[in-house]
Amino acid sequence: MASNKILVIDDTTVVRVKVREMLPPGNFEVLEAKDGLEGLNFILQEKLSLIMLDFLLPKMSGWEVFQQLQANPELRKIPLVLMSGRKEEVTEKITEPFEYFEFLGKPFDQKQLISAIKLAMTKAKLPRPELVSVGSVAAVKNSTITISGTTNAAMPTAASNPTPSAANAAMPTAASNATPSAGGASNAEINALNEKMVKMQAEIDGLKKQLTQVVTFIKQKIK
Repeated sequence: MASNKILVIDDTTVVRVKVREMLPPGNFEVLEAKDGLEGLNFILQEKLSLIMLDFLLPKMSGWEVFQQLQANPELRKIPLVLMSGRKEEVTEKITEPFEYFEFLGKPFDQKQLISAIKLAMTKAKLPRPELVSVGSVAAVKNSTITISGTTNAAMPTAASNPTPSAANAAMPTAASNATPSAGGASNAEINALNEKMVKMQAEIDGLKKQLTQVVTFIKQKIK
């Protein structure tokens, strides 16, 4: 019985078979997914030792699967190898250096595959900043990944983020010395905003008065 499960998510059968044949026999159980949605289901159901993820996939792209992994504290611990025939497709969304996963360009040989797997295993063990949830936005501190509220809404329940109260409890208490309001702003900030609104309203009223005078003047000229 293989002790390690490797999931290969790629829409090309040749690539999935190639990975299976290049791995040392007997050490790994290789699971295959032909699209991002099927791959994500495997990720949520299986206990995986490594994920090999193509960046361009049908149904759910590799980028979307990657975002789901990064938004879940447990899933992002799984060693990850991102694959693509064009590295610029990856770097357009994720800037280098790739700290917590390894990139493998296509086509690749056995030596490159084994090297990428080893590096991914090493990078996965590196200490990572904790996820912080603020309102409807989840972000990975000091990293290049930002997950919007829209992405979180589409995430499965297994990848849910901490509750807002738990996230707020983890925020530094020295973030602000002012008394916070329900919206997170200090009383001083709210007062300043109110003053600005009053001034803006006064300016608007003045403009309306001037406009009325101009209209009246034009009507008189027309007569």
